[in-house]
Amino acid sequence: MRNFELSLAPYAVSSANTRGRLHPEKSPEGRTEFERDRDRIIHSAAFRRLEYKTQVFVNTEGDLYRTRLTHSLEVAQIARSISRNLGLNEELTEAVALAHDLGHTPFGHAGQDALNECMAPHGGFEHNLQSLRVVDELEEKYASFNGLNLCFETRESILKHCSRPNAEKLGEVADRFLSNRRPVLEAQVTNLADEIAYNNHDIDDGLRSGLITLEQTAEVPLFKMHLDRVKTRDPNIDGRRLIHEIVRGIINALVQDLLHESDRRIQQIRPTSVADVQLADKLIGFSAEMAELNHELKVFLRKELYQHYQVLRATLKARRVVQELFHIFMEDPRLLPPQFYRRSEMNIPRAIADYIAGMTDRYAMKEHQRLTVPGLQF
Repeated sequence: MRNFELSLAPYAVSSANTRGRLHPEKSPEGRTEFERDRDRIIHSAAFRRLEYKTQVFVNTEGDLYRTRLTHSLEVAQIARSISRNLGLNEELTEAVALAHDLGHTPFGHAGQDALNECMAPHGGFEHNLQSLRVVDELEEKYASFNGLNLCFETRESILKHCSRPNAEKLGEVADRFLSNRRPVLEAQVTNLADEIAYNNHDIDDGLRSGLITLEQTAEVPLFKMHLDRVKTRDPNIDGRRLIHEIVRGIINALVQDLLHESDRRIQQIRPTSVADVQLADKLIGFSAEMAELNHELKVFLRKELYQHYQVLRATLKARRVVQELFHIFMEDPRLLPPQFYRRSEMNIPRAIADYIAGMTDRYAMKEHQRLTVPGLQF
């Protein structure tokens, strides 16, 4: 145990109470078990591919828009700050934040929805389950095991959602979904940090793209509140500086509210162990007032940005690419790269889903062209 872990809250996860790894390994030197998890995630191929996977805007649309990689880094920064202030384990929080999108398809939620439809007769597809599959099975880096062999707590925390049938198949790591237990606080923090990050960077990217305007966004109460504060403090500010100051103000307000409300809930029940946390109601959250303001922001983004006709056009093309790739490989699995074709001997649809989910936006588009455009060089 590192010295900093001695100061953790009694209900935080520490290296001393980890439930270990699927494959026993010698303890790391000079770092904790969760630091090792974080480092393995950062050095994984799946993490590097996040650089070219979409949030809202397809990767080829511009260099300044968020990707899954920059999003994951923003989530990790926010989550670590919250964890530190609540006496939780920053290293576990960071590992979960960096790993939470490893299983995401190309083209964001459009890609996931299309792949899930294709996989509906074969068990479905959900990027959260795929993230666990990546760290448990699909990464091929170590001589003694598949995957990254992460600690139980990291794996359990990556598994944010899970249906009962899937939980029954996954075994111990999904047991909390069968016994109605909450995730550890580090996982709860990461979940809310994810929401804070994507709502606010979608505002930023939406305004940068011109798909939403400052005038439209000023109708959202939470945005208007911080717009007025910035303008009062600096009446002459405009352009990118104005937007940045508003967004950072919103993020800070959400984080501070979450800290105060979460601390209030924790003090109310005074948990003394991780087990107490998992048996309690959700302890990490916003106040009722801030939750409503945040909900209004999400409704605005859904209506004005995610349903914008230009985004819907990109979504249509993305869905077609994913669906057509899936059907091409189902018709003839021999077209898969060798490592996926070998895996298809056990489960053809799942091997195809693994291959497509691992693609970046631009790789998916190139692979689609290679398989559908006559005369294109292979």
